[in-house]
Amino acid sequence: MTTIWASAQAHSRAKTYRDYDRPFWKRALLTTESAVILALILVVAYASIAVNNFASDITLYYLLRDIAPILIIALPMTLIILTGDIDLSVASVLALSSVTFGMMIEAGWPVAFAIVGTLVIGLVCGAINGFLVTVVGLPALAVTIGTMAAFRGIAQGLLGTTAITTFPEEWTTLTSTRIGATGIPVLSLVVLLLIIVFAVIMHFTPFGRGIFAIGLSKEAAQFSGVRVERTRFILFLLAGTLAALAGIYLTLKTSTARAENGLGLELTVIAAVLLGGVSIFGGRGAIHGVIAGVFLIGTIESALRLANITSDISRIIVGTLLVLSVISPSFLGWLRGRRRPTSPGTHTQAFLAKS
Repeated sequence: MTTIWASAQAHSRAKTYRDYDRPFWKRALLTTESAVILALILVVAYASIAVNNFASDITLYYLLRDIAPILIIALPMTLIILTGDIDLSVASVLALSSVTFGMMIEAGWPVAFAIVGTLVIGLVCGAINGFLVTVVGLPALAVTIGTMAAFRGIAQGLLGTTAITTFPEEWTTLTSTRIGATGIPVLSLVVLLLIIVFAVIMHFTPFGRGIFAIGLSKEAAQFSGVRVERTRFILFLLAGTLAALAGIYLTLKTSTARAENGLGLELTVIAAVLLGGVSIFGGRGAIHGVIAGVFLIGTIESALRLANITSDISRIIVGTLLVLSVISPSFLGWLRGRRRPTSPGTHTQAFLAKS
């Protein structure tokens, strides 16, 4: 299995002129992102026929409300995974932000000031992760496992098992307000704006191209003029800040601030990102695939809920999708490596990955 993993890692990063020699429609349609979009269409079509009340405005309304925090966190997570790193602490940052936001409101802070203060806390959490990864040089996986426990522990220490449930009604109502007679929440426009901003950053700026370059080879990116450690640090700042934003949204949406908010959400976010075609090895992915991945998981959960299937089954399906989203590209990369004539560079990469 080690040989398959090492070979898959090597070939997942290697795009050759043969890849660009195919017709445009094949390059556009025969991709992981297109497969996820097709799967989403099929799931929606099946659920509309087989599940009562699925094809309705109210289902769309709750679906968009439920996936909003996942989408918000998935955007910076996509960029982090593209560089070859990962951040497992985002759900704990969300919980800590939720608790501190509730405590600020309870202490009489104006909501606008409490929002700014909570975003600063998320920024500090991201800075701690970024400092330990880029300055101290520790692995992102080890660092964020530790901060995942630490941030959640601080949240539990601050609020214990109690919850804050009193928030200004005009703000809690804002999270449930729709656009006219549609099933689209008003705050979905904020999420849409974030998606556009991240799509532009990721695909149309030198900063975004630097992110892809770091994922392909940190050394090559460094020699090409990309400020690798600064870029990685900025991405952890973004992840912390947007996790705090998701915490504020979730708190106002449920009118509840507690330390258990967002428990396990990091796995759903990572599953959606990887399912959307972002390579776990870094350097490959597209924002529309991630959006489709988030909608696919949200749609499956929504359909299962309407079909009165327990949340345990839903977690099993999400976990299975996470495993498949990691294994499938690796296995396909291994198959491509067996079909193609193997270059000396590929052997070197496989050897380095194995060693």
